[in-house]
Amino acid sequence: MTSRLTKLGLFLAIAFLAPFGHAQTSARKLVYATSKSITLTLPNDFDINVAASGLRRVRFFAKSPDERIFATGMYNLADNTRGAIFILEGWNGTTHSFSRVTHYLDNLRNPNNVAFWTDPATHQSWLYVPLTDKLLRYKYSAGDEHPTSAPEVLMHFPDYGLNYKYGGWHLTRTVAFANLHGSERLYLTAGSSCNYCQEREVLRAALVSMHPDGSDQRLLAQGLRNAVDLEFVPQLDGGALFATNMGDDHLGDKLPEDTFFELDSNDKPGAIASNHLDAPANFGWPTCYFANGKPVHDATPLPAMPKPGDMSTESERPAGAGPPSHSTATSTGYANADSAYGRQSGIAGAGTNLSAGGGNITAPDPNASLGKPPAALTSCDHVPPAYTTFAAHSSPLGLAYFGSENAALKNSFVVALHGAGHPRIGTGYRVVRFSPQDHTPRDFITGFMTRDNGKPVVHGRPCGLLQIAPDTFLLTDDYLGLVYYVHAKA
Repeated sequence: MTSRLTKLGLFLAIAFLAPFGHAQTSARKLVYATSKSITLTLPNDFDINVAASGLRRVRFFAKSPDERIFATGMYNLADNTRGAIFILEGWNGTTHSFSRVTHYLDNLRNPNNVAFWTDPATHQSWLYVPLTDKLLRYKYSAGDEHPTSAPEVLMHFPDYGLNYKYGGWHLTRTVAFANLHGSERLYLTAGSSCNYCQEREVLRAALVSMHPDGSDQRLLAQGLRNAVDLEFVPQLDGGALFATNMGDDHLGDKLPEDTFFELDSNDKPGAIASNHLDAPANFGWPTCYFANGKPVHDATPLPAMPKPGDMSTESERPAGAGPPSHSTATSTGYANADSAYGRQSGIAGAGTNLSAGGGNITAPDPNASLGKPPAALTSCDHVPPAYTTFAAHSSPLGLAYFGSENAALKNSFVVALHGAGHPRIGTGYRVVRFSPQDHTPRDFITGFMTRDNGKPVVHGRPCGLLQIAPDTFLLTDDYLGLVYYVHAKA
């Protein structure tokens, strides 16, 4: 009897773990154009289809108040004004695909995501569009295929920096609504201007919140190097705000870990306290990084700010000049390395730490009234804990939480790991899942990168996630310009 009970307990334990770490998987070949396909591997009880294609650097989703699917497109990697907001329409339940794509807005400067909010007093709905230089909102009515009035400008951002090749000037801004501490507010993140430096603007690598009309702007957190997705999860801790975040690139291939944070919640003290904040929370960057799930102090000297008049962008430098010089610049073997987007001539070393100011060093900070950039931390004792961490350079982007209404994905987070910019590192390029109980990411969809005789081959890069039904979500691939439909088999 004891032996039988032991075997039964082992069977139940395996059954409990199977959806996360031990489920059987199989490969699915997805044709997305003539003679073009990608093969992805996922659990046998799920299926995947190409729902839309031909979308230039498609990023994140939002569902409108009238249940339509909106998506953003950033066109390419450069700072440009060719971005767009699409509506995915004409769903075909047999082919699991959209029949048409409507361009709702065009000629936008790097739109990363969008969010909707409906005023409970007036019932007017609004579409929020964060761009590199400003936050806009447009009036929205059911069935609109384009804005019917001019946008309101709610906030301006510092909008210059070094080309992404020189340490990660982050072009994206991200918005989300969250009902925390008795009020619904808009939350916005902006990434750092650089890989590793002392910032001069308060909103770099930071989180702010405001009323939906843009008033009462508050600085809540700093030291978030690049928090690309925000998600409010009503089912956890009385309602909690979560974020994915990327570490810097100057500590080699194994460090720092990328992070996932619970920023704040209603039922327990969060890292931020949005209604009675004495000082912004500091999540550590640039002087604290995560290793083995814990914050560690970085002894690398911070570079000084560049002098006024220094060149800061690729277009301002003479042809073939290479990256701007700096006394603390180092090389870790990435110079002229292949990137996920092909060979990048003149690419700076991952250890080249340059601040973004350049010729804009004397430009006023548009958000100076919010506070000041944080001083470099001398200790990591008060850095908020990570909810979980990912392997270095995994680049976590989109996240979604699947609550108790789901069966196969019940009570689990799903996160898209965009993948290391230098594929030889090999981290990321997959979709993972984990539960709030064990916080351990495990593979869910793989195949976005493979190796051919040891050489990495990038096939796709997962980005944004949107749950649209129980055990069902949309997933973007901004490398191939695809939208995938992922669903549990009936």
